[in-house]
Amino acid sequence: MDIRSKKILVTGANGFLGKHLILKLLEVGVKEKNLFSPKSSELDLRIWKNCAEAVKGRDIAIHLAAKVGGIGFNREKPGELFYDNIIMGAQLMEAARQAGVKKFVALGTVCAYPKFTPVPFKEEDLWNGYPEETNAPYGLAKKMLLVQAQAYRQQYGYNAIFLLPVNLYGPGDNFNPRSSHVIPALIRKFVEAKEQNKPNVIIWGTGKATREFLYVKDAAEAIVLATERYDKPDPVNIGASFEIFIKDLAQLIKQIVGYEGKIVWDTTKPDGQPRRKLDVSRAEKEFGFKSATNFEKGLRKAIKWYQEHR
Repeated sequence: MDIRSKKILVTGANGFLGKHLILKLLEVGVKEKNLFSPKSSELDLRIWKNCAEAVKGRDIAIHLAAKVGGIGFNREKPGELFYDNIIMGAQLMEAARQAGVKKFVALGTVCAYPKFTPVPFKEEDLWNGYPEETNAPYGLAKKMLLVQAQAYRQQYGYNAIFLLPVNLYGPGDNFNPRSSHVIPALIRKFVEAKEQNKPNVIIWGTGKATREFLYVKDAAEAIVLATERYDKPDPVNIGASFEIFIKDLAQLIKQIVGYEGKIVWDTTKPDGQPRRKLDVSRAEKEFGFKSATNFEKGLRKAIKWYQEHR
């Protein structure tokens, strides 16, 4: 599909990934006048008529909009995270189908995988168990988009695809301590601790869990490639296929920031899923995506952005 002349809806376009995706779409030649990126304050997608309005006259819908956060936010608001995410996705895909939108690109989450998935996570393992408890409501709500996409393809011949991105990081991330993910949360903690001469930084968990991270610009490129080239029912992992212990991640951020105090691990708090690392071979085979950004270089850019823009 040549997307350059298409009219494209991007939900969540004012979020972290959305802003980078808009820039990538413009970079590959999509005309600015053909991009529709309403804010949630303009069109609340939990309301059906707003979903119908959002997809009207569009050729492609890329659904990034989500209520999302780290472990603390997931423990605090599991009901909201389930309802808001499932209702937005289900209504928007149905509205797109009814309106004749030619392609629907749904973004899932690595949180959809079972808690104890063999590493590296393969797409075939997606249904082999229940997700990690702290983020299961969010992960399952997003996974229902895969069920919907496959059901719509089967019954209506509808071209909906489902992508599974791993945790993202980079410039422009969400640094709000109530809802941020691990990398921005740690960056903020260490920068503030250095400025305030704090003797230690307290971090949740044991540090023994592992995570995989993908630079946000790489994620935007993957979405564009999948939109152009991928038209199959199978879900596709989007990641960098590496893992790092949270303990090592904290040390690396501490070192880059130049903080000289101690790290204290609050082991009364949960680690979340024990390990995360994706098998990304399907993305490379099906639409030629391979992450390009070195992790430490990307991390330095994220830290620099936070120091300059907060």
